[in-house]
Amino acid sequence: MPARTGKSAGLSAPGSAFDMLVPFLTALPITGAFISVSDASGRQSSLCSSDPVAARLDELQFELGEGPQREATRTGAVVLIDDVAESSHARWPVFGMALRELDVAALFAIPLVLGAVTVGAVGLYRSIPGSLTDQELATATAAASAIASVAVRHALAAAGEHGAPESSAAPAMRREIHQATGMIVVQLETTATIAYSRLFAHAFGSERSVHDVAHDVVSRQLNFETLPE
Repeated sequence: MPARTGKSAGLSAPGSAFDMLVPFLTALPITGAFISVSDASGRQSSLCSSDPVAARLDELQFELGEGPQREATRTGAVVLIDDVAESSHARWPVFGMALRELDVAALFAIPLVLGAVTVGAVGLYRSIPGSLTDQELATATAAASAIASVAVRHALAAAGEHGAPESSAAPAMRREIHQATGMIVVQLETTATIAYSRLFAHAFGSERSVHDVAHDVVSRQLNFETLPE
C-alpha cells in the first residue's frame, strides 16, 4: 500500500491548509470538502477536511486504494456522482459499499492540476442527492486550479522539506531556486508566480527536491519549454 504523509485529515486551524477549502464551501452547494495530494510514487498527503464525514471519505479512499478522488488524481479528469444510492460504483466496489455507512448522497472529485502534472484532488460531498450545474462545476474547477500550487507547498512542508533546520548551504539553494524560477519565466513566457508553481509541481510529481530540479534548470539539463503542457 502506498505510504501516506501528513496529518489524518481533520479540521485545521485558521491560516493553515483549511483556508484552501473556503472557496468551495462558500461558493458551492455542498456539505463538506477535503483535499489530498499524491506524488509520483503514490504517497498521499491528506491536507485538510471540513468535517468528520469529509475526513472519513479521504481516509477510506486511502485505506482501500480506490474511489473517485483517487481516480481524479490518476486520470486528471473530474469525477461526478450525483446520486450515491443510484450509482453502481463498478469502478470502486468496496468504497461504494463503505459509502452506505456515511451521510453522503452525492460526491464529486476535482483534480488539482499544475501544468502537465495532476498533483491531487479536491473531494466535495453533499448530504442530499444532486448534481453541480455547469457554472458550479466551472467554479469548482477554477478554485482547484487556484489552490493547486498552494496544496503542493503544504504537502512538501508536511513531508519535512521545509521543516528541517536550515543549513549553511540554504542561502545558495534559495538563490538557485530563484534563478531557476526566472529561467522558467523566460522559457514559458509566463509570470514568476506560475513559474514558481510549475517548479514545485514538477519536483513533487517527479518525487525530487525543489532544489534538485532548480539545479537542473540552472545547469540547463532541464528546460520547461520542452515538457508536456
